[in-house]
Amino acid sequence: MKKTITYIAVILVLLGGFVAWQLFGPTVSSPVSKFFYIKTGTSYEDVVKQLKSENIISNGFFFDKIAKQVKYPNNIKPGKYEIKNNSSVISLVRMLKAGTQSPVRLVINKLRTKEDLASKIAKNFECDSTAVIQFLTNNDSLAAYKLDTNTVMTAVIPNTYLLKWNTSFGKLFNRLYDESQKFWNTERLQKAAQKNLTTQQVYTMASIVEEETNMPSDKPLIASVYINRINSNNKLEADPTVKYAMRDFGLKRILKGHLKYPSPYNTYQNLGLPPGPICTPATTTIDAVLNAPTTTYMFFVAKPDFKGYSNFATTYAEHLVFAKAYQQALDELILSKQQK
Repeated sequence: MKKTITYIAVILVLLGGFVAWQLFGPTVSSPVSKFFYIKTGTSYEDVVKQLKSENIISNGFFFDKIAKQVKYPNNIKPGKYEIKNNSSVISLVRMLKAGTQSPVRLVINKLRTKEDLASKIAKNFECDSTAVIQFLTNNDSLAAYKLDTNTVMTAVIPNTYLLKWNTSFGKLFNRLYDESQKFWNTERLQKAAQKNLTTQQVYTMASIVEEETNMPSDKPLIASVYINRINSNNKLEADPTVKYAMRDFGLKRILKGHLKYPSPYNTYQNLGLPPGPICTPATTTIDAVLNAPTTTYMFFVAKPDFKGYSNFATTYAEHLVFAKAYQQALDELILSKQQK
């Protein structure tokens, strides 16, 4: 009798240990990507199947028991969850039940088109690129922000944003727009007004400057050239706007034929700024426009040493001298490469 009781006790202890191990032990495995994604509308049954198919849990029995105990099947929360290797079933259920997501770090640098933004969003969030493009190309939805399909990208300030993976693009855009409003503080608004430019015009001009040079010291001077051209009712004649108009960002040299390309973005064909930005400029470039000095410069061209800096000129005659020097250096460089 005592032996029987002992055997039962041992079995109960072993069984209790096994159950405790299954619930509290390191039985959960991290997926290959380290993250587990639950799409909006996913059923509880599909969550369990997905956990098993990704080898996060070996079987669904204990997960199911705990999940139902805490009423998780009726509270599925979509999102991106970081599954740590060797964590427990208890901690896994608690995380999913609480909806403790791992935030997405959306890093926005230079983007040229709405399609570029849509692609980046689709790669990082649940919403697809089609939904993003539909939003960005709908003047009715943009009217609430006092934007249109040309100016919509002025609401995108390059920065790092922390957001939930299942955030709809409407809410995501609200976040971008709110951050852009914070960026345009009183000081920046005053500087824009002093230059007789709206914030959207400053952003658009900065986008051209961004494409013209990588040299921080040249950016305010290039901005001063464009401001002077606008104020004197001259065309901007900015090569990057031609590339944007043609959607050919690989163009190395702008030829005369390119300058005739019909587009409201072609500043060789139209007066003033294009109807919207040609890229998302860095905040430092936006500030370079706002802090552009008062100059008499009307022209600029790359220096012949190919170090990335520009020569600035007030008169066309002076500009021709600089342009000839650059063209000669460029021809010599091309010739030397051909001879190798």
